[in-house]
Amino acid sequence: MKKVAFQTDIYYGKNALDYLKTVSAKRIFIVVDPFLKETEILEKIEGYLSEGDNVWRLFTDVVPDPPIENVAAGVEAMKDFEPDFVIAIGGGSAMDAAKAMKDIARKVYSIDQLPLLAIPTTSGTGSEVTSYSVITDQNKGVKYPLTADSLIPETTILDVELVKTVPKPIVADTGMDALTHAVEAYVAKNANDFSDAMAEKAIRLLFDYLPKSYQNEQDEEAKEKVHHASTLAGFAFNTAGLGINHSIAHASGARFHVPHGRLNAILLPHVIAFNAGIHQNHHQYITPAAERYAMLARLLNLPAANHASGVRSLIKEIEKLRKKLDIAANLKEYQLEYNDEIEREIAEASLNDSCTNMNPVKPAPQDITAILKKIR
Repeated sequence: MKKVAFQTDIYYGKNALDYLKTVSAKRIFIVVDPFLKETEILEKIEGYLSEGDNVWRLFTDVVPDPPIENVAAGVEAMKDFEPDFVIAIGGGSAMDAAKAMKDIARKVYSIDQLPLLAIPTTSGTGSEVTSYSVITDQNKGVKYPLTADSLIPETTILDVELVKTVPKPIVADTGMDALTHAVEAYVAKNANDFSDAMAEKAIRLLFDYLPKSYQNEQDEEAKEKVHHASTLAGFAFNTAGLGINHSIAHASGARFHVPHGRLNAILLPHVIAFNAGIHQNHHQYITPAAERYAMLARLLNLPAANHASGVRSLIKEIEKLRKKLDIAANLKEYQLEYNDEIEREIAEASLNDSCTNMNPVKPAPQDITAILKKIR
């Protein structure tokens, strides 16, 4: 017997933030990206909360790739304030930090209920509906994906007004992160009919609307469709799992501090080739994952006379999308310190990452280093 559960209530559409008017008489701990603290977004949210006789405290010391120390500081602030409600506002770092803070505080201080409301201001992480939170050990240079159902936000607000002015590079990076979530979920070991449906819809929306969202800040329909696709992809990978694309991105990101979505975008064609088996010589050792990738190619109306050609069509289409988003094909522009020893360390961290468990093909250390060499 298996179980699929979607535990988050989603409010979306025009004036979705109006849901905040229903929150009343709460002590609210708000975790917010620091760049939002002087913006109209936060002012609007606080205005709604003030109507409900709420009191709140802001935690704005969120940093990218939230380190353990940052989460610990938030837990201490929660202990001092004693909230009964948590709101996370921002991108993936704010979401991950708030989820970890809330879960640790609830367990350490024996709090029975501490609901979390997520309000994403970027379109990519899917963290607003998932049981994952990624935190970083800066001393070791390692990212740790935490996984627990208690990390899933009870409520999410998807309001397109909050993503209309996101800078273009972030639109590109987060959008490709969402695409990677959906593609990895589609071939993951725990993929099923329910995750497939959400992954397929997310993939179609992203190929159709992400370039439009990137090119035109005023295209509200494209912004909204990409925002919804991110959440759909979140549901998909939360049900099915991810794979080594994210494992390598976690390990590389902790070491090099390259944006997570950008790493995913650079890695994705190479990971697809590895999982499908077409990285081999002309004898074409094709893996079962190749059939799944070919199904995605057909979904996008790409040439797919057989599994191998379908995989290659999908890879080419991803590379074309990446080019439209002005994302490079490798890491050369970052001028990183990158040698064989570092590759081995990243490979080891990737293999130990929990996302690797759901990859459709079990990788060896040399498989990871081969992929890393391709993106140098």
